[in-house]
Amino acid sequence: MTGNTHVLVIGGGYAGVMAANRLTQRDDVTVTLINPRPDLVHRVRLHQLVGGSDDAVVAYKDVLAECVRLVVDSVTRIDAAERSVTLSAGGTLGYDYLIYAVGSGSAEPSVPGASEFAYPIATLEEAQQLRGVLDATLETAPVTVVGAGPTGIETAAELAEAGRTVTLVCGGVLGPYLHTSGRRSVAKRLATLGVTVIDGSDAKVTAVTGDAVRLADGREVRSEVTVWTVGFGVPDLAARSGLSTDGVGRLRTNETLTSVDDARIVAAGDSAAPSGLPLRMSCLNAMPLGARAADTVLSRLAGEQPENLHQSMYAQCVSLGRSAGIYQFANRSDVAVRLYIDDGLGARIKEMVCKGIPKHLAGEAHKPGSFRLHRMPGGVAKRKQMLRAHRSGTPAAADQAV
Repeated sequence: MTGNTHVLVIGGGYAGVMAANRLTQRDDVTVTLINPRPDLVHRVRLHQLVGGSDDAVVAYKDVLAECVRLVVDSVTRIDAAERSVTLSAGGTLGYDYLIYAVGSGSAEPSVPGASEFAYPIATLEEAQQLRGVLDATLETAPVTVVGAGPTGIETAAELAEAGRTVTLVCGGVLGPYLHTSGRRSVAKRLATLGVTVIDGSDAKVTAVTGDAVRLADGREVRSEVTVWTVGFGVPDLAARSGLSTDGVGRLRTNETLTSVDDARIVAAGDSAAPSGLPLRMSCLNAMPLGARAADTVLSRLAGEQPENLHQSMYAQCVSLGRSAGIYQFANRSDVAVRLYIDDGLGARIKEMVCKGIPKHLAGEAHKPGSFRLHRMPGGVAKRKQMLRAHRSGTPAAADQAV
């Protein structure tokens, strides 16, 4: 394919692959995807890698359009003025448009000892390292998982189901996103698996050592292997390149996902901060944001005004071992409601979601433009309401942005 417009996509996760595939709708566009790994990390299965039931990797040949050029490398700097990027292996690549989809990783822990003695699992390499540590540790050795969001819950359940002695230290409430009724269901399942859950205001970790986790109330939890799942951070590429970012480091954009600094740069996925009110970091939002970013570029190439983003459906899906899970429904403010599906059906829904992600990406690779989830009706009015609340600084804005 010979093209007149070159689009660079930085980041080969769910958002980046979706965007790259969707851009191939036009024969006059060439697409290059830059990613530091030769395969797609199936991030929603990283806890399974830790537990030994999956390798959490999908070959790009199965999900990436053949006409997309894959460059296995990292970008060290974006030069917006020159419309080029510098690669870590040396050399530069130019672009006409750039899609910034660098994703997220583990947040740098501030708790003393956490960096030295705890194992994060937000990336493939981190999960692989932890898998090796567990393989070299006696099965009876106590394992402590710190952080009770989806990653912490899933990891604790996966390891307990595999026969490990697991303590889950919440640092607050179990499953903060979940509705109270859904939280009770998760707690019941964890208890069935034998996971010791420590929650409440005193369950904050104050220090990590080689054989224990210390809590704010003075307790010490024995731990030969400590897993750290607290928070996410984003790469600092945008900030290092002189682009405007929010307090977390996400690229600041308008509602079309276009950088506030440069109309040729569009963001997608966890690294995008549209109007200072980013969507929740999740696979649920990654692919729709990737499709929306590609549509913004395609609209500009067609001389049309890009559409604003909106999201009409929110939920959170959490596995609780291989035989149970929970699908937590939410409203259009992304706040959990009382309705949920749990137990075996919840596990089947979660597995359907995990299998569905590569299918969506492959479908877009084979028929670009076919993905429609980001165009589902509804959500426009709610997004406008949330933006008004956010800009006015009303207390409701913080709740709606959870």
